[in-house]
Amino acid sequence: MAKCEVCGNEYHLAFEVITAENRHVFDSFECAIHKLAPICDHCGCRIIGHGIEANGTFYCCAHCARDEGVDAAVDHVEAVGRSGAMVPPTGGASPL
Repeated sequence: MAKCEVCGNEYHLAFEVITAENRHVFDSFECAIHKLAPICDHCGCRIIGHGIEANGTFYCCAHCARDEGVDAAVDHVEAVGRSGAMVPPTGGASPL
């Protein structure tokens, strides 16, 4: 059995992650995130999604990036369809 490098648990379903030629062993995604995920330079949370990188600095969202002076950071943009018509964002009400 392999031993998680974060919590020390020996687990028969542990897994390896290789990054930049460094081998890591974890017993859960939670431990892998704790060890490997970048930290938002503004709010300090772990970035487990795409996040934003600006000027070599990582942010969890556009809001945090803007608060740190990255004015061009946006959470979403209005899409223009092939016909030139605006395409409303999915998952919510259409803009008025």
